[in-house]
Amino acid sequence: MATGLLALLDDVAAIAKLAAASLDDVATQTAKAGAKAAGVVIDDAAVTPRYVVGLSPARELPIIGKIALGSFKNKLLFLLPAALFLGYFAPWSITPLLMLGGLYLCYEGAEKLYEVVMPHSAHEHETAMHGNMDPVSLEDQKVSGAIRTDFILSAEIMALTLANVALSNIYTQAAVLASVGILITVAVYGVVALIVKADDVGLALARSPLGLMQVVGRGLVAGVPAFLKALAMIGTAAMLWVGGSILVHGMAELGFHAPEHLIETLAGGVGSASAYLQGALQWIATSAVQAVFGIVVGGMAIIAIQVAAPVIRRFG
Repeated sequence: MATGLLALLDDVAAIAKLAAASLDDVATQTAKAGAKAAGVVIDDAAVTPRYVVGLSPARELPIIGKIALGSFKNKLLFLLPAALFLGYFAPWSITPLLMLGGLYLCYEGAEKLYEVVMPHSAHEHETAMHGNMDPVSLEDQKVSGAIRTDFILSAEIMALTLANVALSNIYTQAAVLASVGILITVAVYGVVALIVKADDVGLALARSPLGLMQVVGRGLVAGVPAFLKALAMIGTAAMLWVGGSILVHGMAELGFHAPEHLIETLAGGVGSASAYLQGALQWIATSAVQAVFGIVVGGMAIIAIQVAAPVIRRFG
């Protein structure tokens, strides 16, 4: 009996050690995968605030909450099982699906650029797509648009994460995907909430009896609106850059390497201008050309949508 009990305890200890090692492995792989997805995470944080610019301040946090909830659903209910399923049964389909997402990002980014360059024509395009909307419908449209954009960026994050744990067993893959999805969503939308409510914090500080707090508060009140507009511009550029890069890398994976080689050649030429800033110059040049590619593709998508708008409106 004693021998059997000792053997049982020994088995329990072995299982506990194995579980601890597995948790440690999940934590390590989560950290690595999160680091590799950092670029897309930053783009996500830059893109989201533009969906609340121009809306009532009282609706900012509720809207961010709706988008964050949609982001959790995107990652945990849709993308996580889809990534595991496709990674096991149809890994060849991941690249074309990501390219469709990249096309959507190019369309969204080009549409925002279109609004800046030709606001009247862009308004006609929006009216043709959605009609004239009341404030509630406008908010719903902003939220749904943000969740769609989040879905594409989240798919890129999950794909990068899956590639980082491709050799692990399916349980580790699921745990890492879930961990990365939860941590990134909390981080991104926590930061976004702080950004969009920074002016309210500034207003509260401006009413403080302390002189230094008043100065800081007034600076926030004056600077946050301009910062949000700048961040919206950065978000648009990020959508075009990420969308263009997804399409370029996707075409290379499907065997069409010409665009990627051309961009590498151009970036190499720009980088050679300075030995000290070579890496930074190459990255800037690569991102800029990918964004231009995204503008071209997005512009073509806008034209196609305008042609198809009557049919789209008819069938909802």
